[in-house]
Amino acid sequence: MKSIVITGGAGFIGNHVVRLFVNKYPDYHIICLDALTYAGNLANLSDVEDKPNYEFVKMDICDFEGVHHLLKDRQVEGIIHLAAESHVDRSIRDPFAFAQTNVMGTLSLLQAAKLYWESLPERYEGKRFYHISTDEVYGALELTRPDGEAPYGDDFFLETTKYNPHSPYSASKASSDHFVRAFHDTYGMPTIVTNCSNNYGPYQFPEKLIPLFINNIRHRKPLPVYGKGENVRDWLYVEDHARAIDLIYHKGKTAETYNIGGFNEWKNIDIIKVVIATVDRLLGRPEGADLDLITYVTDRAGHDLRYAIDSTKLKTELGWEPSLQFEEGIEKTVRWYLEHEEWMDNITSGEYEKYYDSMYKNR
Repeated sequence: MKSIVITGGAGFIGNHVVRLFVNKYPDYHIICLDALTYAGNLANLSDVEDKPNYEFVKMDICDFEGVHHLLKDRQVEGIIHLAAESHVDRSIRDPFAFAQTNVMGTLSLLQAAKLYWESLPERYEGKRFYHISTDEVYGALELTRPDGEAPYGDDFFLETTKYNPHSPYSASKASSDHFVRAFHDTYGMPTIVTNCSNNYGPYQFPEKLIPLFINNIRHRKPLPVYGKGENVRDWLYVEDHARAIDLIYHKGKTAETYNIGGFNEWKNIDIIKVVIATVDRLLGRPEGADLDLITYVTDRAGHDLRYAIDSTKLKTELGWEPSLQFEEGIEKTVRWYLEHEEWMDNITSGEYEKYYDSMYKNR
């Protein structure tokens, strides 16, 4: 069986990629590698945990010796690298953690894969190191259209856009991207990098905007909005991202970069109002009942104004495009969180972390 390691597989995007690969490719051995930090949760993968082609390994990607041994022992042919610290607010408070995981962890994976694959008679033939990154490495775009008009400008992030990261998070991801490309240019490793826009959908840790606000609306808690809520983001439904990763892993060109976006720009305040309206309707509350929960707070330091991805290259070369518009995707997303209150309550209470700490403390 072809063995593929998916790092960060118990996280938000990772569990969707693991699920897709396990179900779509029964002849692949899919290894979900995750350190089970606060954002990793095996409950996200309970529906595939008994599949014969699925394996979970608890491991930190910074554990070079452990990763190297795993790659050799499982004869791994491909790595899809999603494991990362990803919350900008956390990176502002603790930049060292982001440099450790996102930079040194990626370097650990790269070096372990290099040493293992170069030890084989065929070396890099049939191998692939696929690194998932973010649009935030490109910096920020300006708003050049009047309020209420989308898209909000004529310029978009292209694969050739120069890097200009503004937060410790985006700086750490930019650095990891450069290491991945350097391993191709220096050693000939077959690498691919993709940069994606904001993801939303089921299983997202509720520190991120959409699940946080769904949960707060459910409990009638304040909805903290940075500044005036005018920052613009391009939103992509997570299952569409997983489809793109599948396609790029199998069909993408070595050493290429592909941008993955939703062509779906929204101001934060407008997204929040859509979420409020959807939650209120599904909970049977009067229209606009929870608009009073919106609370404007001091803006985040270095808060980028606008991100917008141009995915034309991916559509032209590989035929991918998003399947859902935001209104349809947010309806599915809100319904999922409201139907999985136990999952959300376990996450917000931290009970799942206590369970896994106990489960793996002696391993």
